[in-house]
Amino acid sequence: MINADQAANKNTPLLPEEITKKDVTKTYLRWHFANEIPHSFERYLAPSLLYAMMPILRKLYKDDEELKAAYKRQLLFFNTQLSWGGGVITGLMASMEQERAKQIANNEPVTMTDDLMYNTKAGLMGALAGIGDSIDSGTVQYIFIAIAVPWAQMGSPAGALFPFIAFALYQVLLGVFFSRNAFKTGRNATGLMHSEGIQSVIELLSILGMFMMGILAGNYVKVTSSLEFSISGRPFVLQEILDTIMPGILPLAVVLGVYYYFIKKGLKVTQALLWLTLILIVLAGVGIL
Repeated sequence: MINADQAANKNTPLLPEEITKKDVTKTYLRWHFANEIPHSFERYLAPSLLYAMMPILRKLYKDDEELKAAYKRQLLFFNTQLSWGGGVITGLMASMEQERAKQIANNEPVTMTDDLMYNTKAGLMGALAGIGDSIDSGTVQYIFIAIAVPWAQMGSPAGALFPFIAFALYQVLLGVFFSRNAFKTGRNATGLMHSEGIQSVIELLSILGMFMMGILAGNYVKVTSSLEFSISGRPFVLQEILDTIMPGILPLAVVLGVYYYFIKKGLKVTQALLWLTLILIVLAGVGIL
């Protein structure tokens, strides 16, 4: 026999559990390490996002049908950059799913609709991927490589290991930071990207990246002229003259020439290398370089 208290408990819907900072961190880490494993052409990285969100969704939705609906909602097409896009969006989705679960449990009108959540993801994933790729893959990664190049030249294993370890650690910590802050700020998480602090960091990293590229070019692009001639019995060595005007002017000219080629023709690396090799062979053949 079922008494009155048991019947009441049976008919009372189970309330969603509270999502903690630890849950959000775990969600990002699951996304981080499963990012490319279930990659598919139909859904791209959506299986990774669902895998990351599953523990949170199970804490929020105690009804099987609601849980299935949440799984389907997070399994729609998704593609973004690992830490900037993935960090912000995992934290934001956790916040929005939590709000939806509370609305359902309290029998309130559901404002966190499926369309709202997917449109939020779709609106952010491309923009954040663009920022993340340019900052992480285009700047920070090469800063770590530039730091390690002298160690590699000395034969130290740190020259090979440091960029890999430092960049991996940087992305994990950055992703956790973004996911926690996005969860805390909820739908206002987009303001995090436009905050003065984040914009200052992006600008500083861009400037530092340009400095590091210049340092690498100056140290490791070696172009000198072998041209010598005499006027009225006085020898003139072209390289010495160039060094008095501006040391490193020839390597700078090569780097700027390749950069100009990329601007005009696009990022066609193989063609640029072939043209550069041909030009250098011709100049060396006539005795200029």
